Amino acid sequence: MEIDERKIKILRAIISDYINTGEPVGSRTIARKYDLGISSATIRNEMSDLEDMGYLEHIHASSGRKPSNKGYRLYVDKLMKLKGVSKEEEILIKDMLINAALFEVDKVLKQTSLLLSRLTKLTCVVKAPSVKKSSIKKIQLINVDANNVLLIIVTDSGLIKNNMIRINRALDNRALMSISNMLTERLMDLTIEDINLAVINSIKSGLKGYDEIFNAIIPVLYESLNPKDNDEVYMEGEANMLQYQEYNDIERAREFLEFLDDKQSLSKILNTPLDTQVSIGEENYVPQAKDYSVISKAYSIGKKPMGTVGIIGPTRMDYSKVISILNKVIDMLNENLNNYDDW
Repeated sequence: MEIDERKIKILRAIISDYINTGEPVGSRTIARKYDLGISSATIRNEMSDLEDMGYLEHIHASSGRKPSNKGYRLYVDKLMKLKGVSKEEEILIKDMLINAALFEVDKVLKQTSLLLSRLTKLTCVVKAPSVKKSSIKKIQLINVDANNVLLIIVTDSGLIKNNMIRINRALDNRALMSISNMLTERLMDLTIEDINLAVINSIKSGLKGYDEIFNAIIPVLYESLNPKDNDEVYMEGEANMLQYQEYNDIERAREFLEFLDDKQSLSKILNTPLDTQVSIGEENYVPQAKDYSVISKAYSIGKKPMGTVGIIGPTRMDYSKVISILNKVIDMLNENLNNYDDW
């Protein structure tokens, strides 16, 4: 049986209504709320056909129906129209990310997670770039005062680490620039695993007379580029799912929070898709995520994907709105991250 235009209109109306209310949808509701030009009886027959085709599911002890995962899939792929981002949302996105751009990349990613959880009222997960696999792009020393110098480490993945170094004597800007250039030359394109004894001795030789800087820079490099947690994930809005009535059940809420606490499962559902990816229910290939939908997209520096931003919510989430917001935020995030690439 093929799905014709009339069935498509009815399915779109049912999905829209169920996303908004979370209540099973009956034929009378569709006839009353949506001007489809057909009777309640005709709608009921078409709903029965849509159920037979696998696009709807019958709710036990109810005359209403709800969309199946197959129904949501058709809706996302062919029936949905993106809502776009409001002026107020666009202003908030620009304000939060432009302000965050003044800080380190990890702080920008944390701000991104907070921003998306607020705008979507869902859970946002941001997978950070792998620090251990990042290679050094630039080292810069900046005068703060007579006894303190700011060490900035920039990597090819856009990560920026700032550390304060205490010195015993003031250094002028020319000396700091010379030291910065030497460090960049000897450390460029090296990962933390590449910094061996020969590299350390080379740096020590180049920093002769600046023992305090040498003694400070080596442990800072290891601490900055060799974190204990190599698969860092930033998360915001864990409790947002509890606003959905179907997750008022304590057991379902507990299962969701346990899933968020399982970083291995989260990593499996957070691929690095350059285009927006929507995974619905069982499409997530992780049993713990079979009741959720995940909308994800990679953030990049140049054309190189660095990590993933994912929005997790119930299968009845407002896909159109969430996709529009995620796309807008990723565009702004990429713009800010590529500014770091100009260092």
